[in-house]
Amino acid sequence: MRRIMPAMAIAATAAVLAACGSSGGGTGGSSAAASPSASATTAACSPAGLAARHELVTPGVLTVGTDSPAYPPWFVGNNPANGKGYESGVAYAVAKELGFSPSQVTWIREPFSNSYAPGPKKFDFDINEISFSPERATAVTFSNSYYAVEQALVALKGTPIVTKHSPSDLKGYVYGDQVGTTSLAFINTAIQPTTRPKVFQTVNDAKQALQTHQIDALVADTPTAQFISSDQIKGSVVVGRFPSSGEHFGMVFAKGNPLVACVNQALDKMKADGTLDQLTQKWLKIYTSIPVLQP
Repeated sequence: MRRIMPAMAIAATAAVLAACGSSGGGTGGSSAAASPSASATTAACSPAGLAARHELVTPGVLTVGTDSPAYPPWFVGNNPANGKGYESGVAYAVAKELGFSPSQVTWIREPFSNSYAPGPKKFDFDINEISFSPERATAVTFSNSYYAVEQALVALKGTPIVTKHSPSDLKGYVYGDQVGTTSLAFINTAIQPTTRPKVFQTVNDAKQALQTHQIDALVADTPTAQFISSDQIKGSVVVGRFPSSGEHFGMVFAKGNPLVACVNQALDKMKADGTLDQLTQKWLKIYTSIPVLQP
């Protein structure tokens, strides 16, 4: 990112921010800035308007990044372009609000840890269960929240942690998770086990470690934990979910990309008209019977 923007670029950025509303700072709040008119907002955030200001990686196309493999229930069939799964559905709903047809949406593969690393981006935004954090926000810009996160605990049936999981009990187990994830950070900061958790390069490595009894449990967001238990690791169970700490997923943009204002406006509309709720009910089966744990 250039430290100093040319005067014309500054003017263009100011114009789109005025038209599209506040970026919200990635906190999940609604935009509070008034726009000149609905038609001006639509024009500013349209494919033509975004292309005219050179805010798209490819003019006329919305380029969306995510990791590979792309796991259910966020994506289905490891094919983000099929519109199936919660995050695929959210991405296409945002595209529709901006005026892009499905054929104008292009997906690229971007490793999870690269998505929020400093530097130029090959995508307009990345959607990949990326939790907002102040540290990550120093390198990239986050959209407002599109999903509020609860972490959950996955273990093998019949192991001690399934029945003995008081706050003091939880500290005595061996955990493992993918490097750089907020689930790993949750283990360290909330559970605070006496044994340092094992760190793996991928989620698959962590799941393999659970299956081979190298770790007692892993932590994942609740929908992912449910999918792991029901479809991926035979004989595993979701021990419980932890109270929300305010963690949320946001789409990731190159630092300072004004496109975030248009996306935040789209998310605000999707929250207001029930689109996000409909996608949640369709793709994320959160069972209230899962007990709540205290770390």
